[in-house]
Formats: sequence, C-alpha cells, structure tokens
Amino acid sequence: MIGWLIAALIPLAAAADQVSDIALYDGADRAEQLAVGAKKEGSLNLYTSLTVEDMAVLNAAFEAKSGVKVRMWRATSDKVLQRVLAEAQAGRNEVDIVETNAPPLESLHREAVLQAVRSPLQADLIPAALPAHREWVGSRLNVFVQAYNTKLVKPGELPRSYQDLVDARWKGRLGVEAGDEDWFAGVVTALGEADGLRLFRELVAANGISVRRGHTLLANLVASGEVPLALTVYNFTAEQLKRKGAPLDWFAMQPVVARANGVALARRSPHPHAALLYYEFMIGEEGQRILESRGFVPARRTLQGALAETPMRVVDPALVLDEGEKWTKLYESIFLSPRR
Repeated sequence: MIGWLIAALIPLAAAADQVSDIALYDGADRAEQLAVGAKKEGSLNLYTSLTVEDMAVLNAAFEAKSGVKVRMWRATSDKVLQRVLAEAQAGRNEVDIVETNAPPLESLHREAVLQAVRSPLQADLIPAALPAHREWVGSRLNVFVQAYNTKLVKPGELPRSYQDLVDARWKGRLGVEAGDEDWFAGVVTALGEADGLRLFRELVAANGISVRRGHTLLANLVASGEVPLALTVYNFTAEQLKRKGAPLDWFAMQPVVARANGVALARRSPHPHAALLYYEFMIGEEGQRILESRGFVPARRTLQGALAETPMRVVDPALVLDEGEKWTKLYESIFLSPRR
C-alpha cells in the first residue's frame, strides 16, 4: 500500500518540479524557451471570474500574438476557488492559469496549489500587485466607486462623504452589493472602527439600503433607475455602461477602497510554458493597455488612468482571510439583518 502511494506521488512531485524550474528560470534565453515550449504545448486551460466579454477580447489578442489556444472556464470567484481546490485534492492537474480576485488567490497560495514566478515584468507593477511569496500577481485593480442614475440624481446633490448619506434625501434610494465585506472593512477602519460602524448603522436605520447580489447586476439596476445610487460598484463596470450610453455616471468618495485582481500559475500546470506566456501577457504592456481601454485600472505603474492621483486603500487579502469572519458578521448584521 505504501509503495503504491509513493509510486503515485512521484509523477506529481516531478510535474511540480518541472513547473518550478520553468517559472523561476531567469537565464538570457528565457523568452525564447517560453516561446518554443508554448508552441509545442499549443494550448492552455484558464479558470476565470472576469466577465466573458472582457476575457474574449484579452484571449483573442493573446491567441493572435502567441499562436496558443486558450480554453476558458468562467464562474464566480468562489466557484473558481472551489474547482481549483477540488481538482488539486483529486490529483487532477488540469488548470494552468487562475484569474480572479486577490483573496481567493491568497487562499490558493495557502493551500499550496500555486507556483511562485520570477518575471522581469513584475518590476513594472505597483507594490500592492506583488505579494512577497510571488505566487500570484495583480494585473488590475477593482476600485469600489459610487454609481448613480443621471436622470434621478443630479450632480449638485451628490454626497461628498459617507456621512452625507444619512440625510433624509437618500431614503429608499441607496444600494449595496451583498458580499462586499472587504470594502466595508476598508471604509470602516479608515473612519475609525467605532465611528465607522456607528455611521453605517445610523445610515441604514434612517434611510434603508437595497442589498443585491452581483456587482454587474447592481450597476445595471442603477442604469435602469431601480437603484438611484449604489455604494459598491466596480469602476470598470460603471465606466463600460457609461460608454455604452447608459444614464449612469460614477464618482469616488474617500476613503477609496480597491481590491487587486490577478493571475496565478498552477503548481502542476500541464502547459507551463504557455501558461507563463499568458501570465506575462496579462501584466505586460499589451494586456495592460487592453485592460485600460476597457475601463479597468491596470496594475502597471504607468497606466493608472483617471484614478492615478486618487489615494486608495488596496485591500490586504491576507488580512481579509484572517479577519473575514469578523467583517462578514458585521456586514450582515448591518446591511442584511434589517431586511429580515
């Protein structure tokens, strides 16, 4: 029995060692080796939580540049996390690249299913995009902004602070996403925990708040007028709707909270050369400019866009995991309990 188990584990260890050798290689012929290896592999498997429309543009550009076919599976970030972990536990080495939010990526790091990468392109990114372990890298920032329906809310009545939302004019007009505990933690701690919690309890008691699940749904409800002002819309979603002519605009109240989203190489990637090409495409100038063109805030220092001069608190995913239960309970008690 023990012999059988050892025999089964040897190929897995060898696969992990091979991926590590490729991911950490920094010789002068690195780019050439990746290109040759990727051509032989021919494809890669990508698990992502980014919208299908945005991934289609990115994947098409990568395929045209590299000649490598991208096989994509898309789901919410929690389901991406669950699938990667389930496959790893079953010894199924199918995924090459994981593209999702920083907290799930940090969870995968803690479960030892990701591979550290050494890439010259990492030096071009903002510090918050590269954790010390290098097992994932931020390609963009999801910035939590406030979005409003331009037919129902006039620029002159926009709140300048969260305290302004306690005003009676916002009664029945506010919305929030159901799972934004990290945004909540960032805002509350910036305001001072006791004062911040007191403020949000007062706000909900005075004016109520509509809780919706899904940032895209919430943004579309703003555009339709069902939610005149939403507190937690991703900047890129709001910007894309605005560019399409929806009666929606957005602004950012301090403290502005952002969450890194990024890519990670699977520790036992079956197509490691192709996967690393994709990793570098996402943080390289071409991929970063595509993200910028679609309203995202790229992680590249020189491409921060309209929010470049805005002070932001980038969520620490390790802290989110360590204190997640606390902030989830507080979030639910304030925003969800009053609805029951």
